[in-house]
Amino acid sequence: MKVAVFRRAHFNAAHRLYNSDWSYAQNMDVFGICTSPNFHGHNYELEVKVVGEVDPVTGMVINLKTLSDLIKMEIEDRFDHKNLNLDTDEFKDLNPTAENICHVIWQILSNKLGEAYEVTVRLYETPRNYVEFPA
Repeated sequence: MKVAVFRRAHFNAAHRLYNSDWSYAQNMDVFGICTSPNFHGHNYELEVKVVGEVDPVTGMVINLKTLSDLIKMEIEDRFDHKNLNLDTDEFKDLNPTAENICHVIWQILSNKLGEAYEVTVRLYETPRNYVEFPA
């Protein structure tokens, strides 16, 4: 029997959306005020969905404490109160759009959890704007 388990988390981070190969005017046309050289921040809300078989001994898909600790250590500690462009290796050469942040988080968690689980990540950049991977 497969069951989906969900865990929510939160982190705050700053970023700047821009393409270094473009002029400032072209960056403004595409990214608007999000290309400000002074950066801007978001209160990101993260929802992680883990689907797997229920263990017949424990009755759980995954121990929620284990999942919570993994998200804290691998995502919150890595990205919370950071400038994603300047303070993280993941976004040194990758534009930190919500889409890219979501995909990076999915990669990190999927690699840590392994093939026994199907992982979906939903990332809210604002209460009205969110992305999900895989789609």
